[in-house]
Amino acid sequence: MLSPPRTPAMMVLLLVLAGCTASPDATPDRTRAARPAPPGGGLVLTGKLDSPVHATLRWKGDGQGTAGRVLEFATEPTGPYTVLEFLAPGRTEFEHPDLMPHTSFFYRLRPYSGPASAPVEVTLPPGKPTAEDQEDDHTWTAPRTVDGPEADTHPVVDATAGGRSPAAEPSEAAAPGDLRATVMHAAGIRFTWTDHAEDEDGFLLETMPPGSGTYRPVAVLDPDINSFGLITPPDEKTASYRVRAFVYGEQSNIVQLETGAGGR
Repeated sequence: MLSPPRTPAMMVLLLVLAGCTASPDATPDRTRAARPAPPGGGLVLTGKLDSPVHATLRWKGDGQGTAGRVLEFATEPTGPYTVLEFLAPGRTEFEHPDLMPHTSFFYRLRPYSGPASAPVEVTLPPGKPTAEDQEDDHTWTAPRTVDGPEADTHPVVDATAGGRSPAAEPSEAAAPGDLRATVMHAAGIRFTWTDHAEDEDGFLLETMPPGSGTYRPVAVLDPDINSFGLITPPDEKTASYRVRAFVYGEQSNIVQLETGAGGR
């Protein structure tokens, strides 16, 4: 069956189902060479309860050298942390409503950096997927590693451009290459690319619908993935897509909030 249109809550689910572990601290299966972390930008995270079960998080700090930030939460000081949202560089606030009453919540913010592929423009056929499309098992949507010609690989962050300092820059040589988008049906697209990164924490599939002006992540994928299928909302027939290899930077401080009684 096809997936329903994405909502903000479903976006988080999509990010997890696409291959993101519950905690970015998890170590990937393959052995990776040591690499410098991109700058944390001096991130300072603050939070407050606007009601007993509604939190607002705010932050400040230099976002130079970052592609965005990821906000995470846990209910134990040491985690595991769960992704709330991958945030555009200009975002400085996030609301977390409908929290569990009488619970400790711990929040942290991480920058992420890395080079993006060249974009591809996709136009889907008009109308809805056919009955045959809907009966398909959609195995092509699963994140996977597809064998192909051996590719040159490079560090995601250029170690010669400042290491952990704000001067650190993504290495364009590590950007995913040969991004291809295959239209599978009226709401389905399969993406494939060549992995040129040797130390990525993962990949982000990003989209920019007409008129939005900015790319936003729609799926986060594990390291070494180079194939993934996306089911689009019914009204999103045209969009630009790209894939970003990324690494996490140094995290912000941790904010702890204690919720109160729930109810209206």
